[in-house]
Amino acid sequence: MATCFDLTGRVAVVIGGTSGIGHAIAVGLKDHGATVIPTGRRAVNLPCDVTSHNSVASFQQTVLAEYGRTDILVYAAGYTFRKPTTAVTDHEWNSLLDTDLTGALRCFQAFYHALKASGRGRIINIASLGSHLAFQEVAAYCAAKTALLSLTRSLAVEWAKDGISVNAIAPGIFPTELNRHLISGTPRGQELMARTPMARFGRPEELVGTAVLLASDAASYLTGQCIAVDGGYLASGVNQ
Repeated sequence: MATCFDLTGRVAVVIGGTSGIGHAIAVGLKDHGATVIPTGRRAVNLPCDVTSHNSVASFQQTVLAEYGRTDILVYAAGYTFRKPTTAVTDHEWNSLLDTDLTGALRCFQAFYHALKASGRGRIINIASLGSHLAFQEVAAYCAAKTALLSLTRSLAVEWAKDGISVNAIAPGIFPTELNRHLISGTPRGQELMARTPMARFGRPEELVGTAVLLASDAASYLTGQCIAVDGGYLASGVNQ
Protein backbone atom coordinates (compact mmCIF):
# COMPACT_ATOMS: atom_id res chain seq x y z
CA MET A 1 0.00 0.00 0.00
CA ALA A 2 2.96 2.34 0.48
CA THR A 3 3.33 2.74 -3.28
CA CYS A 4 -0.27 2.30 -4.45
CA PHE A 5 -0.63 6.01 -5.21
CA ASP A 6 2.58 6.14 -7.23
CA LEU A 7 1.79 6.87 -10.89
CA THR A 8 5.35 6.59 -12.15
CA GLY A 9 5.51 5.06 -15.64
CA ARG A 10 1.91 5.88 -16.51
CA VAL A 11 0.82 8.26 -19.22
CA ALA A 12 -2.14 10.51 -18.41
CA VAL A 13 -4.08 12.53 -20.97
CA VAL A 14 -6.08 15.41 -19.49
CA ILE A 15 -8.67 16.81 -21.88
CA GLY A 16 -9.37 20.37 -20.80
CA GLY A 17 -6.15 20.29 -18.81
CA THR A 18 -4.81 23.72 -19.72
CA SER A 19 -6.94 25.74 -17.30
CA GLY A 20 -9.11 25.57 -14.20
CA ILE A 21 -9.92 22.26 -12.58
CA GLY A 22 -8.37 20.25 -15.41
CA HIS A 23 -5.05 22.07 -15.02
CA ALA A 24 -4.97 21.47 -11.26
CA ILE A 25 -5.58 17.76 -11.80
CA ALA A 26 -2.93 17.61 -14.52
CA VAL A 27 -0.37 19.14 -12.16
CA GLY A 28 -1.41 16.78 -9.38
CA LEU A 29 -1.04 13.67 -11.53
CA LYS A 30 2.40 14.88 -12.62
CA ASP A 31 3.42 15.46 -9.02
CA HIS A 32 2.54 11.82 -8.31
CA GLY A 33 4.80 10.54 -11.06
CA ALA A 34 2.65 10.37 -14.18
CA THR A 35 3.72 11.65 -17.57
CA VAL A 36 0.92 14.13 -18.28
CA ILE A 37 -0.31 15.45 -21.63
CA PRO A 38 -2.76 18.32 -21.00
CA THR A 39 -4.74 19.53 -23.97
CA GLY A 40 -7.53 21.81 -25.04
CA ARG A 41 -8.56 23.83 -28.06
CA ARG A 42 -5.97 26.49 -27.24
CA ALA A 43 -3.14 24.18 -26.18
CA VAL A 44 0.16 25.26 -27.70
CA ASN A 45 1.87 21.91 -28.21
CA LEU A 46 -0.92 19.37 -28.69
CA PRO A 47 -4.29 21.05 -29.26
CA CYS A 48 -7.50 19.05 -29.33
CA ASP A 49 -10.97 20.28 -30.26
CA VAL A 50 -13.37 17.77 -28.72
CA THR A 51 -16.17 18.91 -31.04
CA SER A 52 -14.22 17.58 -34.03
CA HIS A 53 -13.84 13.85 -34.59
CA ASN A 54 -10.82 14.48 -36.82
CA SER A 55 -9.13 16.67 -34.21
CA VAL A 56 -9.61 14.06 -31.48
CA ALA A 57 -8.35 11.27 -33.74
CA SER A 58 -5.29 13.31 -34.75
CA PHE A 59 -4.52 14.12 -31.12
CA GLN A 60 -4.83 10.46 -30.12
CA GLN A 61 -2.51 9.36 -32.91
CA THR A 62 0.08 11.95 -31.91
CA VAL A 63 -0.05 10.90 -28.25
CA LEU A 64 0.48 7.25 -29.10
CA ALA A 65 3.24 8.05 -31.59
CA GLU A 66 5.14 10.17 -29.08
CA TYR A 67 4.42 8.38 -25.80
CA GLY A 68 3.51 4.85 -26.89
CA ARG A 69 0.63 4.34 -24.48
CA THR A 70 -2.20 5.90 -22.52
CA ASP A 71 -3.08 4.65 -19.05
CA ILE A 72 -5.24 7.47 -17.69
CA LEU A 73 -7.78 9.67 -19.45
CA VAL A 74 -9.31 12.63 -17.63
CA TYR A 75 -12.21 14.45 -19.29
CA ALA A 76 -12.44 17.96 -17.86
CA ALA A 77 -13.51 19.86 -20.97
CA GLY A 78 -16.72 21.82 -20.73
CA TYR A 79 -18.44 25.16 -20.32
CA THR A 80 -21.70 26.57 -19.06
CA PHE A 81 -24.00 29.52 -19.60
CA ARG A 82 -26.97 30.90 -17.70
CA LYS A 83 -30.15 31.68 -19.60
CA PRO A 84 -33.90 31.08 -19.14
CA THR A 85 -34.61 27.73 -20.76
CA THR A 86 -37.45 29.15 -22.84
CA ALA A 87 -34.89 31.39 -24.57
CA VAL A 88 -32.19 28.77 -25.20
CA THR A 89 -31.69 28.23 -28.92
CA ASP A 90 -31.07 24.92 -30.64
CA HIS A 91 -27.55 26.08 -31.44
CA GLU A 92 -26.77 26.98 -27.82
CA TRP A 93 -28.18 23.69 -26.53
CA ASN A 94 -26.46 21.53 -29.12
CA SER A 95 -23.13 23.35 -28.81
CA LEU A 96 -22.97 22.84 -25.06
CA LEU A 97 -23.91 19.16 -25.27
CA ASP A 98 -21.39 18.68 -28.08
CA THR A 99 -18.57 19.85 -25.81
CA ASP A 100 -19.68 18.66 -22.38
CA LEU A 101 -21.08 15.26 -23.40
CA THR A 102 -20.53 14.15 -26.99
CA GLY A 103 -16.93 15.37 -26.89
CA ALA A 104 -16.34 13.03 -23.98
CA LEU A 105 -17.68 10.11 -26.00
CA ARG A 106 -15.38 10.97 -28.90
CA CYS A 107 -12.38 10.90 -26.57
CA PHE A 108 -13.40 7.64 -24.91
CA GLN A 109 -13.83 5.95 -28.26
CA ALA A 110 -10.52 7.28 -29.55
CA PHE A 111 -8.51 6.12 -26.53
CA TYR A 112 -10.39 2.89 -25.82
CA HIS A 113 -7.86 0.51 -27.38
CA ALA A 114 -4.91 2.22 -25.69
CA LEU A 115 -6.62 2.11 -22.31
CA LYS A 116 -7.45 -1.55 -22.81
CA ALA A 117 -3.86 -2.32 -23.78
CA SER A 118 -2.69 -0.64 -20.56
CA GLY A 119 -4.19 -3.44 -18.50
CA ARG A 120 -5.20 -0.93 -15.85
CA GLY A 121 -6.84 1.84 -17.83
CA ARG A 122 -8.52 4.64 -15.95
CA ILE A 123 -11.12 7.16 -17.12
CA ILE A 124 -11.93 10.02 -14.78
CA ASN A 125 -14.81 12.31 -15.72
CA ILE A 126 -15.48 15.69 -14.18
CA ALA A 127 -19.17 15.58 -13.39
CA SER A 128 -20.96 18.25 -11.37
CA LEU A 129 -23.41 18.91 -8.59
CA GLY A 130 -25.66 19.46 -11.60
CA SER A 131 -25.34 15.72 -12.31
CA HIS A 132 -27.51 15.24 -9.20
CA LEU A 133 -29.41 18.49 -8.65
CA ALA A 134 -31.15 21.21 -10.64
CA PHE A 135 -29.72 24.72 -10.76
CA GLN A 136 -31.69 27.75 -11.93
CA GLU A 137 -31.38 28.57 -15.65
CA VAL A 138 -28.53 26.19 -16.51
CA ALA A 139 -30.69 23.35 -17.85
CA ALA A 140 -28.39 22.50 -20.75
CA TYR A 141 -25.36 22.16 -18.47
CA CYS A 142 -27.24 20.06 -15.91
CA ALA A 143 -28.64 17.83 -18.66
CA ALA A 144 -25.16 17.30 -20.10
CA LYS A 145 -23.58 16.57 -16.72
CA THR A 146 -26.38 14.20 -15.74
CA ALA A 147 -25.87 12.33 -19.01
CA LEU A 148 -22.09 12.28 -18.47
CA LEU A 149 -22.62 10.53 -15.14
CA SER A 150 -24.92 8.01 -16.82
CA LEU A 151 -22.29 7.44 -19.50
CA THR A 152 -19.70 6.93 -16.76
CA ARG A 153 -21.77 4.12 -15.26
CA SER A 154 -22.57 2.54 -18.63
CA LEU A 155 -18.93 2.40 -19.72
CA ALA A 156 -17.85 1.15 -16.29
CA VAL A 157 -20.09 -1.87 -16.81
CA GLU A 158 -19.28 -2.36 -20.49
CA TRP A 159 -15.52 -1.95 -20.22
CA ALA A 160 -14.85 -3.69 -16.89
CA LYS A 161 -13.96 -6.86 -18.79
CA ASP A 162 -11.29 -4.85 -20.62
CA GLY A 163 -9.54 -3.76 -17.44
CA ILE A 164 -10.77 -0.17 -17.74
CA SER A 165 -12.19 1.55 -14.68
CA VAL A 166 -14.53 4.49 -15.30
CA ASN A 167 -15.38 6.89 -12.49
CA ALA A 168 -16.32 10.51 -11.98
CA ILE A 169 -15.66 13.38 -9.61
CA ALA A 170 -18.46 15.83 -8.84
CA PRO A 171 -16.86 19.06 -7.65
CA GLY A 172 -18.84 21.36 -5.42
CA ILE A 173 -18.48 25.08 -5.94
CA PHE A 174 -15.01 25.82 -7.27
CA PRO A 175 -14.66 29.35 -8.66
CA THR A 176 -12.83 29.22 -11.99
CA GLU A 177 -12.86 31.25 -15.18
CA LEU A 178 -15.74 28.98 -16.26
CA ASN A 179 -18.19 30.04 -13.57
CA ARG A 180 -16.71 32.92 -11.56
CA HIS A 181 -19.00 35.47 -13.20
CA LEU A 182 -22.03 33.51 -11.97
CA ILE A 183 -21.02 33.18 -8.31
CA SER A 184 -18.61 35.94 -7.28
CA GLY A 185 -20.50 38.64 -5.42
CA THR A 186 -23.89 37.49 -6.68
CA PRO A 187 -27.07 36.37 -4.86
CA ARG A 188 -26.52 32.97 -6.49
CA GLY A 189 -23.06 32.75 -4.96
CA GLN A 190 -24.43 33.73 -1.56
CA GLU A 191 -27.04 30.98 -1.71
CA LEU A 192 -24.46 28.40 -2.80
CA MET A 193 -22.23 29.40 0.10
CA ALA A 194 -25.12 29.14 2.56
CA ARG A 195 -25.89 25.63 1.33
CA THR A 196 -22.28 24.44 1.75
CA PRO A 197 -21.73 23.13 5.31
CA MET A 198 -18.00 23.91 5.23
CA ALA A 199 -18.99 27.55 4.59
CA ARG A 200 -16.42 28.12 1.87
CA PHE A 201 -15.86 27.32 -1.78
CA GLY A 202 -13.32 24.78 -2.94
CA ARG A 203 -9.83 25.27 -4.31
CA PRO A 204 -8.94 23.33 -7.49
CA GLU A 205 -5.98 21.62 -5.81
CA GLU A 206 -8.42 20.05 -3.34
CA LEU A 207 -9.58 17.77 -6.16
CA VAL A 208 -6.13 16.30 -6.70
CA GLY A 209 -6.31 13.65 -3.97
CA THR A 210 -9.50 12.16 -5.37
CA ALA A 211 -8.14 12.23 -8.92
CA VAL A 212 -4.92 10.49 -7.86
CA LEU A 213 -6.94 7.86 -6.00
CA LEU A 214 -9.07 7.11 -9.05
CA ALA A 215 -6.01 6.99 -11.31
CA SER A 216 -4.03 4.68 -9.04
CA ASP A 217 -3.85 1.05 -7.99
CA ALA A 218 -5.60 2.03 -4.77
CA ALA A 219 -8.82 2.13 -6.83
CA SER A 220 -8.27 -1.24 -8.52
CA TYR A 221 -11.75 -2.48 -7.49
CA LEU A 222 -13.57 0.83 -7.81
CA THR A 223 -15.58 1.59 -10.93
CA GLY A 224 -18.87 3.19 -11.94
CA GLN A 225 -18.78 5.62 -9.04
CA CYS A 226 -19.08 9.37 -8.64
CA ILE A 227 -17.26 10.93 -5.70
CA ALA A 228 -18.52 14.34 -4.61
CA VAL A 229 -15.84 16.74 -3.41
CA ASP A 230 -18.25 19.44 -2.35
CA GLY A 231 -17.75 20.59 1.22
CA GLY A 232 -20.83 18.61 2.21
CA TYR A 233 -23.24 20.25 -0.28
CA LEU A 234 -25.00 17.07 -1.44
CA ALA A 235 -25.29 15.76 2.10
CA SER A 236 -26.83 18.95 3.38
CA GLY A 237 -30.41 19.49 4.43
CA VAL A 238 -30.71 22.38 6.86
CA ASN A 239 -27.43 23.99 7.90
CA GLN A 240 -28.68 26.03 10.85
